[in-house]
Amino acid sequence: MPPTRPTTTRPQAPTTTAAGSAPAADKLSRENFIIIALLLGSAFVVILNETTMSVALAPLMTDLGITASTGQWLTTAFMLTMSVIIPATGFLLQRLGTRGAYLLAMSLFSAGTLLAALSPGFGWLLVGRIVQASGTAIMMPLLMTTIMTIVPPAIRGKVMGNISIVMAAAPALGPTVSGVILSSLSWRWVFGIVLPIALAALALGFLYIKDVADRTHTRLDPLSLFLAAIAFGGLVYGLSSLGEAARHAPPVSPWVPIGVGVGVLGLFVWRQLLLARSDRALLDLRVFSSRGFTVSLSIMGVGMLAMFGSLILLPLFLQQAMGLEPLATGLIVLPGGLLMGLLGPTVGRLYDRVGPRPLVTPGVSAVAIALAMFTQVHADTSPWMILGLHMVLSLGLAFMFTPLFTSALSSLTPRLYSHGSAAIGTAQQLAGAAGTAMFVAVMTSRSVALAADGATPQVALAEGVGDAFVWGTAIMLVAVGLSFLVRRVPALDGEQAPVAH
Repeated sequence: MPPTRPTTTRPQAPTTTAAGSAPAADKLSRENFIIIALLLGSAFVVILNETTMSVALAPLMTDLGITASTGQWLTTAFMLTMSVIIPATGFLLQRLGTRGAYLLAMSLFSAGTLLAALSPGFGWLLVGRIVQASGTAIMMPLLMTTIMTIVPPAIRGKVMGNISIVMAAAPALGPTVSGVILSSLSWRWVFGIVLPIALAALALGFLYIKDVADRTHTRLDPLSLFLAAIAFGGLVYGLSSLGEAARHAPPVSPWVPIGVGVGVLGLFVWRQLLLARSDRALLDLRVFSSRGFTVSLSIMGVGMLAMFGSLILLPLFLQQAMGLEPLATGLIVLPGGLLMGLLGPTVGRLYDRVGPRPLVTPGVSAVAIALAMFTQVHADTSPWMILGLHMVLSLGLAFMFTPLFTSALSSLTPRLYSHGSAAIGTAQQLAGAAGTAMFVAVMTSRSVALAADGATPQVALAEGVGDAFVWGTAIMLVAVGLSFLVRRVPALDGEQAPVAH
């Protein structure tokens, strides 16, 4: 069958003000403002939900009569689903448009939330989490692509700063929100409280979300979808299993799915480069031909690795080494999560003024310093010190993510925004799995060795956590060097925001 050339809908004229003039270069139209506000709120809810299971696992095990290894599949299956679907979101956004992609994402998320809240057993709960993840996977690339499409370049950093609230603060706040709910209600209410919010967002989206970019009508390549599922699913599953493998031998070595994932990833890359010649790639890898995109994404991936690694280790350290309650643990990491989110718009405004490098280099350096200080923690370390270090870590991440998101996507032509957003989402999942695997594997190996030598469980765990942060510090030093390569990308001449239609 000959290749199908993409077609697009008829372009629309720019919005005008009441006086009939084009919108100002530093302002959003009311219609576009409503679209971005809805997308931000919806994305915050669905991403927040991703990390709520970490605190809810214990009551789930008791209520459903399952083991910890079985219950962990509620998180693993969520990550696997995300890793499989996100590479296809570039195609989905171009094919369905803004409105279609939003309604699909929130319908899936709402259906999965309802199924999880009412599930009679573990099997249905797992299915609900998978359906939830299917909607979540679409939302973040949709948000980033829409902002890059409709926001004037002069204020793009300021608006992109709000993504930090979603991408960084929401995962950090998930365990805290879950802990507050579980302090007085059952685990089902972790889903029950979210459901009406999701349904309200779906209804508002039906009324207000419009298409803001032209659609394409390329055909889906089934082979690319299959290769993406095997490649990224294998990598995320294998990396997620490395931490558990450090404690005891699993039925299948994690290196098997990792090896399969790497091999199939090579086939996926070859297939996408072939299809890109006729603009039919599932994930257009031409985004990596932009030096600015590749450098920014590399630093961002290292930052995600550090963030997710610390998110998994700090609660373990605070509860098992320092003996704190889950709610107290959540409250210690809460200020850092809030700081990261609230600083996003401010950092975005600074980006519009000074560009990325004056923000990224100090931010990466602050993260490296915080990780280096975490190497000195012990079982008798003051909780206030942990809180302070976590806030320094969060401050550094806040100064990293917004400039890197904006710089990466601004390095691309508008027709590649959706594929760039999909690449960023995929990198986030891989970095999260790799960070968790590296931190947990190092911690576990060191803790087991010290326990065998007679150390108490608390001391062994604390020393293992310190060693894990040594590795994290070393990797962040690489990111510090890369940060000097970040450049500001000038806006294209005549670039302006389109109207929703």
